[in-house]
Amino acid sequence: MEKEKKIIIAKNCAFITLGCIIYSLGVALFLDPYGIASGGVTGIAIIINYATNDVIGTGWLILIINVPLFIIGAIFFGKTFIISSIISTALSSGLIELWAKFVVPHIPVMGNSLIAPVVGGALFGFGLGLIFRAGSSTGGTDIIVKLLRRKFRHLRTGIISMAVDVVIVAASGFVYKDMELLILTVLSIIVFTVMFDRALYGGSSAILVHIVTTEDKVQPICDGILNDLDSSATIFDAKGAYSQQDKAVIMCVIKNFLYPRLRDIIKKYDETAFTIVSSAKEIYGEGFKDHNAEEL
Repeated sequence: MEKEKKIIIAKNCAFITLGCIIYSLGVALFLDPYGIASGGVTGIAIIINYATNDVIGTGWLILIINVPLFIIGAIFFGKTFIISSIISTALSSGLIELWAKFVVPHIPVMGNSLIAPVVGGALFGFGLGLIFRAGSSTGGTDIIVKLLRRKFRHLRTGIISMAVDVVIVAASGFVYKDMELLILTVLSIIVFTVMFDRALYGGSSAILVHIVTTEDKVQPICDGILNDLDSSATIFDAKGAYSQQDKAVIMCVIKNFLYPRLRDIIKKYDETAFTIVSSAKEIYGEGFKDHNAEEL
């Protein structure tokens, strides 16, 4: 157990570090230089930095704004979450200032106005998603989002984050007074939301398959699922409403990349099987997420 705990901690540290690097590159290289306030405290810091002509620096502004929010987070989420969030925030903010000082001056200005919001939003969202997945955050509105997630559990984190960001985008409109920049900011937030959810939930998603077949084909199909896919399945007894024949329904949940092989198994043993395929966003149980895992 002690070894497993160390592996989990090491894995989370790797996710946080990688997330901070990706997130900071998105902000420093693509969002901040073009004044694209892609949500959260980062967006607020970019707006202030834009309005004050880079007097303090976006990275330092992120740290300053986060102080009261860390206090709120400590009250509701405990020391472990806040300590990891402070580390994540300090690392990402430091990297933002590092890239801004040593990398940004050597990068030519991009002629295509869509590159900055799309690439910046994608890096920002994916990096932040990795940090969240490791049980940490970069502070700021992430803490507010986690609080709202507790209240509105049916809503995904990315959707709540986007709702909060709408307010920040509205504020940026008053500061920039530039319709094109405002549209680019909205585009960046949409990309951010997609990539954030992809990083946060991507490993938890799978495919739910219901296979309606005849009783004599059940065992060969199940054997294929068990042996070839190294997955499991559940069998239900059923009866055809029109034919009144006895049927069986095989239900299984598999990773997305295994689905083509499952189709081959179904075609091999029953080409007439009625198959229903749907997306399973979150799965709890053996081989997937633990029931005691924190809701993200």
